Amino acid sequence: MTTRPNVGRPKGLRYIRCLRYACCSAGLQACLLTLVIAGLLAESAAGVAWTAPAGWTPQAPRPMRAATYALAPEFGEKNGGECGVYFFGAGQGGSVEDNIARWKGQFTVTGGGPAPAKIAKRTVHGLAMTTIDTSGDYSGLGGPLSDGPGKVGGYRLLGAIVSAPGGNIFVKCTGPLKTMSVNQPKFEQLLSSFQPTK
Repeated sequence: MTTRPNVGRPKGLRYIRCLRYACCSAGLQACLLTLVIAGLLAESAAGVAWTAPAGWTPQAPRPMRAATYALAPEFGEKNGGECGVYFFGAGQGGSVEDNIARWKGQFTVTGGGPAPAKIAKRTVHGLAMTTIDTSGDYSGLGGPLSDGPGKVGGYRLLGAIVSAPGGNIFVKCTGPLKTMSVNQPKFEQLLSSFQPTK
């Protein structure tokens, strides 16, 4: 019996495929339980799967998010970063252009002017992606970290919108400048891991 190599496949996806084969020799009840557990462990949504970079800590489930990861603070920064992977449903969440514009509008420079942003497009494993990289005073974060009404200084956003088969996936990673600089290669690693599940 020959098997296809698993090189390059997301870990969650490999796990589910292995469990499918295991179900062939298991009872129906055990098979259903196994697939439920697999669904909880798999990093997937909207017909795509991905692998979280090493060092990113998965967080508890949150509404409208397929996954949330905590990024440890770097170089003495008091606070770390966060990366949320959002999926609102097929056809939901707004257009790529509207979301990129909204994310860009959440950052300003000293004096209140719009912060510059690098916006680019790429294709990964057949999936179209639009990315954004911007930094400055961030208005999308409130609470005790805020420098004013909904604003925190010295923040950076690394974002991407993935055009998945089941709808857009929104990847939004934010945090202090040094922390995000260290994690930029891991953000690129995350994007490179996205691929269709079929």
